[in-house]
Amino acid sequence: MTDPAPDPLSTWRRLADTTVLLDGFHALKHAVRFGAEIPVAVTVDRRAALALAEELAPDVREPLAALLTEVPEPTYRTLVARPHPTAVAALAVRPPRAANLQKLAHTPRTTPVVVLDNPRNLGNAGAVIRLAAGFGATGVVTTGTLDPWHPTVVRGGAGLHFATAVEHLEVAGLPPGPLFALDPEGDDIRDIALPDDAVLAFGSERSGLSPELRERTDHLVALPMRPQVSSYNLATSVAMTLYHWSLGAKAPFRGVY
Repeated sequence: MTDPAPDPLSTWRRLADTTVLLDGFHALKHAVRFGAEIPVAVTVDRRAALALAEELAPDVREPLAALLTEVPEPTYRTLVARPHPTAVAALAVRPPRAANLQKLAHTPRTTPVVVLDNPRNLGNAGAVIRLAAGFGATGVVTTGTLDPWHPTVVRGGAGLHFATAVEHLEVAGLPPGPLFALDPEGDDIRDIALPDDAVLAFGSERSGLSPELRERTDHLVALPMRPQVSSYNLATSVAMTLYHWSLGAKAPFRGVY
């Protein structure tokens, strides 16, 4: 006699405190594409979720068909704090810290590492991770108190935490490489070629770079900005900087959305 299939709800409740919540179809899609370990995935309408996969991401339809379990909507709503319009949710195992640290420290690097120095906004941090994954960055590091794997950050990252190395580090433990920090007092970034092994650091919108990071910086660089405008959004600054880097890079991220 074979053992009964595990109950997805009991699996969810057993693992919810030790795994990463993937909120919505697109987060699950990206996690599957980039090799996340997903012990349980649920949806209110399995046929609709697979039809969405067939339309938008046929490469993941087969693995999603094997993963997704249909549950009643009231049950789904007990599993997530904010129900997603696609009514899909899953739990994923966070990558081992040692593996992420190894990726961040490995040299020679062919793509930059993004450092968010003492960030405050969880949604902005998620948007940066999504950008970094899209540009093929080696990883994203946060300093300070923000957890880059906080559920709100993961939601903002649309499952792309699994496409790049995401970790929290102290300033003293940042990955090797020339450190370029964004600062209004820096040299115009348009006159500078950012190397592939650069560590690109961004301070918080409110207080800028911390003294500890500024002391370690090799180059201060500034984005072009109209006079009397105070600052760009953090994610916008990261996007502009990575795009500038990509103009001189071999662009390993070539592809389509």
